[in-house]
Amino acid sequence: MRYGIQLPIQSQSTIYAEPWEAEATPADLAGIARAADRAGFDYIAACDHVAIPRRLAPAMSTIWYDPVATLAFLAAVTERARLLSHVAVVGLRHPLLTAKQYATLDHLSGGRLVLGVGAGHVQEEFEALGVDFAHRGAVLDESIDALRSALGPEEFPEHHGKLYDFEGLGQRPRPAQSHVPLWVGGSSPAAVRRAALKGDGWLPQGDPRDRLPAQIERIRRLRQEAGLEGPFTVGAIAEPLYVGTPTWDVGRRTLSGTPGELAESLRAYRAMGVDQLQVRFRSRSVAELLDQIAEFGAEVGSSLKA
Repeated sequence: MRYGIQLPIQSQSTIYAEPWEAEATPADLAGIARAADRAGFDYIAACDHVAIPRRLAPAMSTIWYDPVATLAFLAAVTERARLLSHVAVVGLRHPLLTAKQYATLDHLSGGRLVLGVGAGHVQEEFEALGVDFAHRGAVLDESIDALRSALGPEEFPEHHGKLYDFEGLGQRPRPAQSHVPLWVGGSSPAAVRRAALKGDGWLPQGDPRDRLPAQIERIRRLRQEAGLEGPFTVGAIAEPLYVGTPTWDVGRRTLSGTPGELAESLRAYRAMGVDQLQVRFRSRSVAELLDQIAEFGAEVGSSLKA
């Protein structure tokens, strides 16, 4: 079981952001990405929102870095970790535009892109960009099909659908990967079905441990019924973590303890059928977070990969 991290700083919803992130710098973000890279994290991830309406700003904040720009910046300061959009709301943009951005990112990073996609949930974003919010699921379904073509090996990709129609238009550079992994985010019945039938992997959205086995079994059943074979990556998001015994209030949901205790708890995800686990650490400063990342990689991560 591999592990990755949704990076702090680049998105600052009040649900999960730590107070110190408000004053953090690009250098801090780069340092965290480098620490995760050194500590054996499989991926570093960035979110996607174009603009936050005033009604949601108090909870979501308006700090949402652009994922393509952020991941490109971090690609230049890391060597191994994959670059995950978690998740790109690809329905907000024409597939050829999305393909141009992410193909370039994959090319420049030497083939480290994982394209995570989702339907989105902020109605005002869709309305401002002229996209049908009510039918965003159908928009995402066709966007995935179009992106499969546009991120494939052909210099002149082709797609003919209800919403998008293109051929005879060349795009280079092509992705460095012959097949860009596409993981579908979301935990609604429609999202799980979309992941099973259209994705190379699934990124759940906040499913607690007790819900995951049924979701994973449904994905397996849907793929079997559709005759789909080949690799498929099942993801999960762990509870907030703190390696060691905290001397401050880390919250009642946070898992803390010795590396061995944390590893034992997290291995339960692997027993459910989880292939990659996204982790996030409680911290009071950049320095504390860097320490947490390093200790997790050295003392916990090796046990999860074994």
